[in-house]
Amino acid sequence: MQQRLLKYGGVMAVMFTQAFVVSISHAQEKQQEKKLAKTSYAPVSITEPFEAIMSRTKAAKSAVMKSHMNMLKERYDLSKRTAKDVTMSRGKPVQEGVRIKLPKDMTWENLAAITPEDIREKDLFPKGFMPLPHPNHAEGGMLFPKFHIEEIKKQEKRELTRFDLDYDLPDHFLPEFPPPIYLTTRPDLGDVSQGNVVTIGNYYELFNGILNPKQLEGLRLLVTPFPQQQFNQTEDRRSEQPSRGVTCFDCHVNGHTNATTHLVGDIRPQEFRHRLDTPSLRGVNIQRLFGSQRALKSIEDFTEFEQRAAYFDGDPVIATKKGANILERGSQVHAMAEIQELLDFPPAPKLNIYGMLDPKKSTESELRGQDVFFGKAKCSICHLPPYYTDNLMHNLKVERFYKPQMINGLMASADGPIKTFPLRGIKDSPPYLHDGRLLTLEDTVEFFNLILEVRLTKQEKMDLVAFLRIL
Repeated sequence: MQQRLLKYGGVMAVMFTQAFVVSISHAQEKQQEKKLAKTSYAPVSITEPFEAIMSRTKAAKSAVMKSHMNMLKERYDLSKRTAKDVTMSRGKPVQEGVRIKLPKDMTWENLAAITPEDIREKDLFPKGFMPLPHPNHAEGGMLFPKFHIEEIKKQEKRELTRFDLDYDLPDHFLPEFPPPIYLTTRPDLGDVSQGNVVTIGNYYELFNGILNPKQLEGLRLLVTPFPQQQFNQTEDRRSEQPSRGVTCFDCHVNGHTNATTHLVGDIRPQEFRHRLDTPSLRGVNIQRLFGSQRALKSIEDFTEFEQRAAYFDGDPVIATKKGANILERGSQVHAMAEIQELLDFPPAPKLNIYGMLDPKKSTESELRGQDVFFGKAKCSICHLPPYYTDNLMHNLKVERFYKPQMINGLMASADGPIKTFPLRGIKDSPPYLHDGRLLTLEDTVEFFNLILEVRLTKQEKMDLVAFLRIL
């Protein structure tokens, strides 16, 4: 009997030990799962069929877009209201007026008189001044305006439509399309695009005899489609049909911009990634920093980075899977960079050789605006003539005006340092700031009036906008 009890007890002890070990194993697995949940890498092996992915994301599209558009309407006055006798280089009307909505019972003058600490504590910072999320921030990816999608489909029969998302900002707040192209080497020709969107189908006809053979090869590469995160052949693409990909000039159309949006590739986790408003390539020959925050030191670095990393959210594993275009630095990158270096700012007939106003050609409001720019508003501390950039990075510390918060999948905390964008030709490049949160120049003036705490008067703001429009 005693032997039986000892044997029974031994069995129970073994079973208890095994159960204890199993429970530890499960706990370890859960801990491991938690560790694995935090990763810098996107999944490579997709187990869900393409048809299921497309069906699921199409079904979710309506709710995603509704939430995002409601946020935009809460932030902005999105109506079409054009400035009198002010157009972009090819004639598109410029939108005027402050479009950011203020908190209830608040004026811009009263808001500017409150300290940043009180604005933060009382939650008075205008929502339109907060970082702007991607239409689906958890997903991200390149998202093109409808007018560009239609033109590329017409010219190349290449599809840039995403089945899961639509572009968000109204067309009247975007750059003119197609934008003109000005060359530093042939200013006598004016707009060499002849009113066309430059693509793989027409680049040779338009530029043969204007560019040298090496530059023509660089332009060919800039308008050649290559695979990208959302537009490729794989089952986790976001185009209905397998895609040849996108081109550099799909975002930087005609060497300028069409305000295509994306998320920066150099920040993790996803909710901290910033929305990216595509900057213009005009005037890169005078710039020394590239990327809103990456501070790449040459246009060659920028060109190679875009193809190797930005196209694939900074993930070389995904890039290998989807078809990375590995450029040859000594020839292809060099040729692509050379053509980008030829892209000039639009003419500014009221500016002299120093980048300052010619008094004989300027209005009193523009001249007063120039005085404000170089004086009370402190704009020229960062934006130096003749091209109105200091080629440096600056941290505006906007976060001192608001508490960290989630906005439709974006963690609005701190932007960090951003580069000083050139202001030459600025009226041709809405929306403004690195993420496109400011729709008009008036919005931009109000933003910096508050952030820099310079307390401009209503007249000074109007004059400053008049000056910016002629740069």
